[in-house]
Amino acid sequence: MWWFQQGLCFLPSALVIWTFATFIFSYITAVTLHHVDPALPYISDTGTVPPERCLFGVMLNIAAVLGIATMYVRYKQVHALSPEESLIIKFNKAGLVLGILSCLGLSLVANFQKSTLFVAHVFGAVLAFSMGSLYMFVQTIISYQMQPKIHSKQVFWVRLLLVIWCGVSALSMLTCSSILYSSDFGADVVQKLHWNPEDKGYVLHIVTTAAEWSMSFSFFGFFLTYIRDFQKITLRVEANLHGLTLYDTAPCPVTNERTPLLSRDF
Repeated sequence: MWWFQQGLCFLPSALVIWTFATFIFSYITAVTLHHVDPALPYISDTGTVPPERCLFGVMLNIAAVLGIATMYVRYKQVHALSPEESLIIKFNKAGLVLGILSCLGLSLVANFQKSTLFVAHVFGAVLAFSMGSLYMFVQTIISYQMQPKIHSKQVFWVRLLLVIWCGVSALSMLTCSSILYSSDFGADVVQKLHWNPEDKGYVLHIVTTAAEWSMSFSFFGFFLTYIRDFQKITLRVEANLHGLTLYDTAPCPVTNERTPLLSRDF
């Protein structure tokens, strides 16, 4: 059996590979058609102009669905491993809510480009990055609470380093973007897709975009740490029949049927 056939580890793998492919395909298309500059454009700028906008939107929506599925499986796994730890249960529920909100923001970024509805696009980006960062932070706390009984200390330290990486990138992006958009660097700085080294605010723009890409890669690294955990979990769906027909008759004896969900093994 190959490693990706064990448990549900294909979910975080698919999430990272698919999202990375979304960024790369839209970037290559946008650069090839000269819609953006090759030197570190904003990620969403590579999905602003057709035809890459269509590709970016569809693929990022699928990435959001994969993200929700991955976070739900993680939620179920933590719940099963620590059913009596009240603190872990609270953090686990909070993590699921934060993760879903982050994926909602990702979908907003996919469907509302900054050239069409800037406010909705920025709101989605803030939601995706902020909630995603908090999700990583909460999961790291859970990892701390679960080590060394449930998993090794190395897993916690790796996730902690990734959270620090994400936090430094977020702080850099927030600081430089705030200066860039609040200063007098031109009226079109918000919608600008092409930058020259001679332009005012060019350095701030490069630092901001580099921090955005860096933050995205910290997310990728964090979800890759789920692979070994997900090799040890499968899910099943149980169908409870309250009657042998669909008519409004007296209830019949309950029939239970269990079928595997996303995996062949229990």
